[in-house]
Amino acid sequence: MILSLTIGVLVAGGTYLLLQRSLVRIAFGIGILSHAVNLFLLTAGVSAYRDEPLVGLMDPAEAADPLPQAFVLTAIVITLAVTVFLLALAVIGRNDNTHRIPETGEERDR
Repeated sequence: MILSLTIGVLVAGGTYLLLQRSLVRIAFGIGILSHAVNLFLLTAGVSAYRDEPLVGLMDPAEAADPLPQAFVLTAIVITLAVTVFLLALAVIGRNDNTHRIPETGEERDR
């Protein structure tokens, strides 16, 4: 119950941050959403009642599935790369909020 509420709060917070105009907040929203997805993948793996996957020491039917953990590790790396890319875009485009049209030297027809 606690994990499902935590996942719900993280999804709600991440969605709220994704809907903001600031690119830094969008990057944080993606990070929070990725944490929610990682928790969901780990809870879907249900490793709480399973044993360690050691060959020869236990029954393979009772071994924990390593696939959700591999998915989470891959998702962490991908999220880090996307976050760095979004923050780089935020730094590059921080002066893009100009409200005037720059002078080009062209004449306008009125």
